[in-house]
Amino acid sequence: MTESGQPPSTERLTYLLSRGDHEETAACLNRLDAADADACKRVLRAVRDVAEEQPTVFEGLAAPLATFLTDDDRAVRLTIAKLFVTLAQSNPIAVLPIVDTLAARLAGDEEFYYVRARCAEALGYVGRDHPAAVSDPEILADFRIGLSFDEPEVKEKLAKALECVALGDPSRLRHQVESLAEHLDDDEELVRYHLCTALAAVGCEYPEKLSDGRNALAARLSDVDETPYARGRAAEALGLLERAEGESVTVPDEIGADGDEAAEFVRSRLAFLRAAQTEQSVDGTGGIGILDSLRSGTEAVVDAMTTPDGEDCPHCGLAVPESGPPMCPRCGAPR
Repeated sequence: MTESGQPPSTERLTYLLSRGDHEETAACLNRLDAADADACKRVLRAVRDVAEEQPTVFEGLAAPLATFLTDDDRAVRLTIAKLFVTLAQSNPIAVLPIVDTLAARLAGDEEFYYVRARCAEALGYVGRDHPAAVSDPEILADFRIGLSFDEPEVKEKLAKALECVALGDPSRLRHQVESLAEHLDDDEELVRYHLCTALAAVGCEYPEKLSDGRNALAARLSDVDETPYARGRAAEALGLLERAEGESVTVPDEIGADGDEAAEFVRSRLAFLRAAQTEQSVDGTGGIGILDSLRSGTEAVVDAMTTPDGEDCPHCGLAVPESGPPMCPRCGAPR
């Protein structure tokens, strides 16, 4: 048994979590404040492992966990923010009570960029399933402002959060098409993909609103060096706009090996766009241009775009491949 007032052991806390003993778990989390930063990070990483396996046991525990978002050690703050991302992705209702706390971290100008990015990611997942909870205009403004950050991994998380908001309630971004389209030429392919998907989601319900982004979407479509998935989403959005307004864009020919999943992703959406231009229907579209299909399919696309091996650096959050160097190339910490 853990003595009263002493930091809990990893085993004790994870055992209580697995049992669903919320009262004693909360008490242990309160005592964790007495631990040093390394011990605190170690325990919170173990708690995150539980969240991956048993996300439902965390309902009612968001508030005591959220106290670590203001810890003096930024690595502790990053660790708990990543834990909330895990929870928000699989059990967003558990994170609802601390939306304001996550938003405050996101808005903090002095906060570590990677903490802000992970808080945005968690908020995005909550907004996808509970749009009203992340409807504050200031939160959405902070998402958009984050697209101008210099760090690629940070921009990707902010673009992802905007995508989630659009997938949850396209009306939230229907007046932001022009500002989002300004970032469709970002250097990072995941940023471009997430924003193209967000615009396609808006187009599913408000296709005429995409007119402000037509040129930027067309540029993504015609760029032969563009990632296939961003090109496909751009074609999907333009097809929706075409049906609403009838102003055509040039549709390029798409080549690629038969059976190539990425090439087929583009080909099917170019066919959707061509059919929209000729006012024809497309048989077997697989849900192209339908919001539910976007919601259910975008995670698989991101998985296809990113390498499955490797993990984020626990110190700065950089995604480092498994075959990468023994030291993090950004912060120099051992992996």
